[in-house]
Amino acid sequence: MQVSVRLFAGLRERFGSDSLQLELADGASVADALAALSGQIDASGCLLAVNREYADDDLVLAAGDELALIPPVSGGGAQAHVALSDSPLSLDALLERVRDPRAGAVVSFSGVTREVDSLDYEVYAEMALEQMARIVDAAIERHGLCAAAAEHRVGTVPLSEASVIVAASAPHRGEAFAGAREIIDELKACAPIWKVEVEGQERRRVEGEKPKRLQD
Repeated sequence: MQVSVRLFAGLRERFGSDSLQLELADGASVADALAALSGQIDASGCLLAVNREYADDDLVLAAGDELALIPPVSGGGAQAHVALSDSPLSLDALLERVRDPRAGAVVSFSGVTREVDSLDYEVYAEMALEQMARIVDAAIERHGLCAAAAEHRVGTVPLSEASVIVAASAPHRGEAFAGAREIIDELKACAPIWKVEVEGQERRRVEGEKPKRLQD
């Protein structure tokens, strides 16, 4: 079956069109439609509407339905994004997340594996994501950022690949640099993430310091 997908504001600008047609199997839900769109459109943070009524992910769609992705409305605060991934991280994709017409500066940081064959990361995922979100939100507020984002790799990260990436945008370079620096420093100090260095058959756990508690 075919359904129409409507896009607005930043989603429309990034996709380059305000609508598209999506082919789905009969009985597909809103969640299935979002999964089918995931390679083209990032709907995180959006509300969903079907035929001009707000809808949940489990709503079953019918042929000819209109699915609208409703991004945060004007008047909201700056945008923050955090994620954990067992796949290679994309700095280009992260930079797109923080681009903003108000921003005159965009700063990024990429921390990569060096000197060993790979690093193996273990993460307390649920807590790490909450901590990462608080760190990014705090940097946005403290430095007046337009947007900021951070992603961390989990599992095995080979030599020269990124284990963590950070991006921040702001009206001026000073705030963008300061915001990005604060995010990476706080992530390393606070997030419950551990690593093992792998060199051939040898594994060496990297001992760190006691995690710092975030201040409310």
